[in-house]
Amino acid sequence: MVLMVVPFIGSVSVSESLLALATVCLAYLILKFFRTKIPEGLRRLPGPKPLPIIGNVLELGSKPYQSLTAMSKRYGDVFQIQIGTRPVVVLCGSETVRHALIKQGDDFSGRPDLYSFQFINEGKSLAFSTDQAGVWRVRRKLAYSALRTFATLKGKTPEYSCFLEEHICKEGEYLVTQLNNVMKADGSFDPFRQIVVSVANVICGMCFGKRYDHNDQELLNFVNASDEFGQVVGSGNPADFIPILQYLPSPTMKAFININARFMMFVKKLVNEHYATYDKVQKTFVTSLTPSLTTMRRFLYFLVGFDTISTALSWSVVYLVAYPEIQERLHQELKDKVGLGRTPRLSDKPNLPYLEAFILEVFRHSSFLPFTIPHCTTKDTSLNGYFIPKDTCIFINQWQINHDPELWKDPSSFNPDRFLSADGTEVNKAEGEKVMIFGMGKRRCIGEVIGRSEVYLFLAIIIQKLRFHAMPGESPDLTPEYGLTMKHKRCHLRATMRARTEQ
Repeated sequence: MVLMVVPFIGSVSVSESLLALATVCLAYLILKFFRTKIPEGLRRLPGPKPLPIIGNVLELGSKPYQSLTAMSKRYGDVFQIQIGTRPVVVLCGSETVRHALIKQGDDFSGRPDLYSFQFINEGKSLAFSTDQAGVWRVRRKLAYSALRTFATLKGKTPEYSCFLEEHICKEGEYLVTQLNNVMKADGSFDPFRQIVVSVANVICGMCFGKRYDHNDQELLNFVNASDEFGQVVGSGNPADFIPILQYLPSPTMKAFININARFMMFVKKLVNEHYATYDKVQKTFVTSLTPSLTTMRRFLYFLVGFDTISTALSWSVVYLVAYPEIQERLHQELKDKVGLGRTPRLSDKPNLPYLEAFILEVFRHSSFLPFTIPHCTTKDTSLNGYFIPKDTCIFINQWQINHDPELWKDPSSFNPDRFLSADGTEVNKAEGEKVMIFGMGKRRCIGEVIGRSEVYLFLAIIIQKLRFHAMPGESPDLTPEYGLTMKHKRCHLRATMRARTEQ
């Protein structure tokens, strides 16, 4: 449920550009005069030469994950670009990233002090926290403990291993019913629109013990706010990289602040209602943390992670349609290993290696989170022999790792079998661990285990009961649309209930 900040600058007004021009040119000359001294034995970071004011923005283009991947072939796994006036170090290559985030985890565990971060969850976000005093570590530990506690709570009925499994399974069954009803009414469905509501319901149930109808306007407003958040962040915020622009009017920044305010109002309302009505015997994620609303606000922004799960599931459905032979093989595995008379469970996962391989390949091939949330260095450090100063913004190019031809055979092809053992009976764990989607190290997504469980169970349930098709005369477009999370192009698909003999 890892998010990221898009590394390019959107359009700026003429007044912003003129004011920035004079300021940045002066700053550029000063910085050039007082150029950082490189410690003996270390090298200066390579990279393309930046232009005044805009840096290397023009070289990034509309698909920066591909542009930065191309740059890595020229400059290596560690290089520097400049976005506006801010130097940014880009890390590529599996071994280089692992060394930075795991072996030198403390050095690279910070968050850059980007202007827009202070407006996310009122500056107290667990994921986006920029504090250097280690407060985020305490918040993270508390949130992780609550998630782990919640995930192991017993379900209401003995057929489920835990309440989390019960909640996801029931929501998956609701989704099947909803898709069937939408197909009867409209003849097609928007995969993201239907899936995102079911996933949001899981998180609302976890946090507040509440679920919504698929047409509930309050939940749809929440979903829309999250989608707007991704679109606004995806357009880039110039003030993050040209500080003087913080003091000028910005429609993009105004929209960003408004979306965050609406989100916080929604969360506060739910929290207040929950503490006023919840059954103290039945824990939720919120009550597992603390009854203090002030403290809760620091954790609840992780809710936007539902967009990550929704995107993963939506991509999965599109891949099922694009590769019908894979869809039928997955259904056959479920039929053979689980049967058709009950809903799949978490305990079935070891017996469904092809489904697990399919999920890993969706993560790898789509790389819908091309970058992690930006890191920054907490002290002067070095990597691969290059000197990196304290407080340097760091971009981790996950897309490059997931498409590196040195790691993957024919990386552009979609092939779940790459993750299976030679006899196809189990997942090759070493290969699976090479896929990077949730980050790694000290800032790794704390919701990863729950996220993986949710993707697995939802997919197992809908593949068991439904067959997905393209609309007549159409075929799925697997070209990603760049943004906070890279989504496939919006489309309409068809779903049919499998006959009982198939189920």
